[in-house]
Amino acid sequence: MAKVHVKSNDQVQIISGEDRGKKGRVLSVNPKTGKVIVEGINIQTKHTRPTQSNPQGGVVERPGPIDASNVQLVCPSCRKNTRPIRERTSSGELVRKCRRCQKAID
Repeated sequence: MAKVHVKSNDQVQIISGEDRGKKGRVLSVNPKTGKVIVEGINIQTKHTRPTQSNPQGGVVERPGPIDASNVQLVCPSCRKNTRPIRERTSSGELVRKCRRCQKAID
């Protein structure tokens, strides 16, 4: 199980693949597989059959997982892509920091 550099609700930019250059919000992270689901990225169609909760059925579009190595965190303060640094504070907790502006991301 690898450590993933992004968390849910982080703003990220896609750095490779079909959706390169697009920005979106991380919806979920799966550290076991190293994949993330980003809002509006890697849209996949799923054909659903009619059920009681969805009597119409039909085709549903939803974002699919992409590898975590293909996304880069966008710093909330300087608005640039960054690879976050993990540093310990004086109280002993780990905090993610931007490499460019050195401000805490969390």
